[in-house]
Amino acid sequence: MLEANDLSKNYGTHEALKALNLTVNGGEIYCLLGANGAGKTTTINLFLNFISPSGGTARVNGIDVTEDPRGSKRYLAYIPEQVMLYGNLSGRENLVYFARLGGNRYSDDEYTAFLRRCGLQADAMDKPVKTYSKGMRQKVGVAIALAKQAKALLLDEPTSGLDPKASNEFSALLLELQADGVAILMATHDLFRAKETGTRIGIMREGVLVRELDAGEVSHVDLERIYLEHMH
Repeated sequence: MLEANDLSKNYGTHEALKALNLTVNGGEIYCLLGANGAGKTTTINLFLNFISPSGGTARVNGIDVTEDPRGSKRYLAYIPEQVMLYGNLSGRENLVYFARLGGNRYSDDEYTAFLRRCGLQADAMDKPVKTYSKGMRQKVGVAIALAKQAKALLLDEPTSGLDPKASNEFSALLLELQADGVAILMATHDLFRAKETGTRIGIMREGVLVRELDAGEVSHVDLERIYLEHMH
């Protein structure tokens, strides 16, 4: 569903991403770990076609994102660190707006069901989003991805700033999407969450994917040790 072939990005002489080769299949949660500036966000922005590659290709469901940006975005949903919603609109109104923008229309009951499935409290659905916590905003973001029927989900630091309960709820939502066959690529600093929710883990350093691990075959302690070894 997500495929990078020798994907590179240069800013002048600075190589932000160097010949990345990566695949994420449906039903996989691939966690990208690395320090700030390792190339995690650059990778996600290339898949979204927010920036143009200096070399190589990024494909979504076989579609080259630079050749057919609109075609590739049909399959994608994106949840950045700060979910961009309209503060004066309610969670429900945001969901309706973004679903229609994507060409999908649902009944009122179906919109409620999307929000309920994402764990948004019933009494919050019709309150302005500007009153929401970060965790609540993210639930609306996931509801939008559900309504869009996205086949791939790109996440940039989704658990930063969340308390442990909200972080746990968010991870549970990702596992539900994974069970539905969605391909998930998540950039994160959170080693614990990467191990708990990831199927595969990639460690990035200075624009290079230096190590790939199967999350089920490595302990929390080993993951931390391997990660720190690559950071020196």
